[in-house]
Amino acid sequence: MSIFFRSKNKIIYFDSNERNSAYELGLALSLCIKKHLISARNIVFLCIGSDRATGDSLGPIIGYKLSKYINHPNFHIYGTLAHPVHAKNLKDTVAMIKKKHGNAFIIAIDASLGKSDHIGYVTLGEGPLKPGAGVDKDLPEVGDLFITGIVNFSGMFEHMLLQTTRLNVVMSMADLICTAIRYCINHLEPHMLNELSKA
Repeated sequence: MSIFFRSKNKIIYFDSNERNSAYELGLALSLCIKKHLISARNIVFLCIGSDRATGDSLGPIIGYKLSKYINHPNFHIYGTLAHPVHAKNLKDTVAMIKKKHGNAFIIAIDASLGKSDHIGYVTLGEGPLKPGAGVDKDLPEVGDLFITGIVNFSGMFEHMLLQTTRLNVVMSMADLICTAIRYCINHLEPHMLNELSKA
């Protein structure tokens, strides 16, 4: 559960209620990957969150969905409903990813809190994500890019907000983000996927 991001670059917002948002997010994601993926590297989708609170389950739901259809040897998914990545194991998971996948390009995915009129928006940004900031947890920054879904508004009693977040909001954004990632993978030029296979 994130609330703010440390990035020198701009954050792009996508309204999950807009018809073309999934395609636009997928296109923007593919452009970001092409911009930063200079050499052949593994791409890791690090889906952060817990399945014990509706508002924090966005990451594990996305990880679960992605694991069903991404089948490329150099795309890796961590954080699913069966094996969530959360505050207690995030540091160890990141260390394991670095050891196992070397100089992996990490796309961090998490739920976030924001302004009330931004609920339902998905953000894409360059640089690391600061997980746990929305609920006052001190966790390491992770990722080369980040995707977040704003599931509720920030304010007092954040833990209660996570418990009372509507599942429909979470599922709608999970569907959008997964569709966007599929668009992104399809949009990546074949030679880039060939380069990834050499990593």
